[in-house]
Amino acid sequence: MGSKLLLVYNSAKLFEILSEIKENFNFAIRHVDKKEFETLNLDKLDNYLVISLRSCNGIKNCLILDDLPQKILKLVERINLGFLKNQFNNQSELKIGKYVLDFNSRKIFLKNISLDLTEKESDLLIFINVKKKASLKEIQKEVWGYSSNLETHTVETHIYRLRKKMFKNFNDDNFIKHDKQGYFLK
Repeated sequence: MGSKLLLVYNSAKLFEILSEIKENFNFAIRHVDKKEFETLNLDKLDNYLVISLRSCNGIKNCLILDDLPQKILKLVERINLGFLKNQFNNQSELKIGKYVLDFNSRKIFLKNISLDLTEKESDLLIFINVKKKASLKEIQKEVWGYSSNLETHTVETHIYRLRKKMFKNFNDDNFIKHDKQGYFLK
């Protein structure tokens, strides 16, 4: 795990306060406004935490400080706990193309946008990602536990619904593809 970076989101005053004592931190600190945050490539950061005084609106790894004022030691403790939590969560993530799938929360992320997945949708994505290309029969057997001679449209229905969700949330109609050999992820 690389160095830690604390991003103070849209609060110059909080950044100013924390900057005064930054030599005591075991993390770097940086202020970002909304416009700058939208241009950040968070995928390139190893261990970051965003803190905000208001809502995070789907921002991953975000700590909302809505109970200020509080003692500075308590605040630094919360920040360090946030970094620990992120470290744990990062060990339970899978990169799928331009997306990140979080096993714990069963959410898929693209930058600041997240989508809740069902357990089967998560299992389906993990299986297809590992296999690189998975046939309908393999998915039926390994993800649903069905015998290979069972005639059902469960897989197709789930994939159809997942494609719709991906398009609605991420405007991506090219995520799960299919050819003669099976399903694969783009």
